Amino acid sequence: MFYRILCFLSLMLPCVLSAQEQTLRVDYMFSGTDKTAVISLDEMSCFDGWAGRRTNLKDVPVRGNGQICMTDQQTGDTLYRMSFSTLFQEWQTTEEATRVNKSFENVFLLPMPASKAEVSVQLFDFHGNVAAQMKHGVDPSDVLIRKLNPTPAPHRYLMSGGTPEECIDVVIVAEGYTAAEMDTFYADAQETVNALLAHEPFGTYKDRFNFVAVALESQDSGVSVPGQGDWKNTALKAHFNTFYMDRYLTTLRLKNMHDKLCGIPYEHIIILANTDTYGGGGIYNSYTLTTAHHPAFKPVVVHEFGHSFAGLADEYFYDDQYVEYYYPGIEPWEQNITTLADFESKWKDMLDAGQAQLLEGAGYQSKGVYRPADDCRMRTNKPDHFCPVCQRAISRIIEFYTR
Repeated sequence: MFYRILCFLSLMLPCVLSAQEQTLRVDYMFSGTDKTAVISLDEMSCFDGWAGRRTNLKDVPVRGNGQICMTDQQTGDTLYRMSFSTLFQEWQTTEEATRVNKSFENVFLLPMPASKAEVSVQLFDFHGNVAAQMKHGVDPSDVLIRKLNPTPAPHRYLMSGGTPEECIDVVIVAEGYTAAEMDTFYADAQETVNALLAHEPFGTYKDRFNFVAVALESQDSGVSVPGQGDWKNTALKAHFNTFYMDRYLTTLRLKNMHDKLCGIPYEHIIILANTDTYGGGGIYNSYTLTTAHHPAFKPVVVHEFGHSFAGLADEYFYDDQYVEYYYPGIEPWEQNITTLADFESKWKDMLDAGQAQLLEGAGYQSKGVYRPADDCRMRTNKPDHFCPVCQRAISRIIEFYTR
């Protein structure tokens, strides 16, 4: 329980949070084409309480495809920083992005500053360069920061390692479950927790997590499949055929999702879709979404959480992949793949110790990108574990949030 003592002591240090802890929610629109990107401020709101991390506020565990940073307006000191990835940046790699301008919602939760602050948002390209950025002020006394007083959605704690101040809070959210199907949802949510804790290092660190099932009611059962002309009225408006890919299941309505979760402490989001069609997706520090009734549900939800929670890369590859995500001489920020540009920062120490390998083919590319194991939860659904490199990467993320 030593980490909890550290968390308690951190509350006694000079803190970004005001005397009455509040969360600042900032909504943005990311828009553009395959070659352009614009960040626009949509709205700011706030609500009581802060469920986010209380340690390492000035740092990020991995670079991500974007970062948001809040600094004190008077001193310039960094108050809070987080990294993330977005569906917008994925969309920029599609053929559609070459011929149309499109916008995507993005929502970030920040600790409300005690005094005037400045927020900077940056998006990075595949070379690690800043592709778009914007800055704006935050005044805690701004009357146009909408104060939210939500009525929490029906929810049930499935596992509690401690208070929201002590633990990483993960919500497991119902999508496409009607009121009559909520018993099924709660059972599916418990299966999700069981699957995650069966994988190391989540099992070892289980007392650092809270898992709460949020029973959002949908009018229709199932989720939308646009490719079949099947549109349903569901709580989060999730659908297959994202970017015209049959199996890519996402929701683009992030503002709606965060509206519905408000009032429940949360940092990470897992969405369960009430369907047996194979599919899903995971976006780093945004959400995991997966189908709950396909036979591969358990390995898939763990795989996708590897993306959304730990920022792990896919370790599979295609011989005919036409989009290059990774380039020679540029080391990926994801901890489980490498181009060898800076292998010392990855798992060279584990390779030297005989705990990992160096195999070509990862990050969707058959050449020039390397993975640490023949198979892993981040490569296929067959193994029952993360490889040692991925386990270490996940452990580091958990320690970053809680130590």
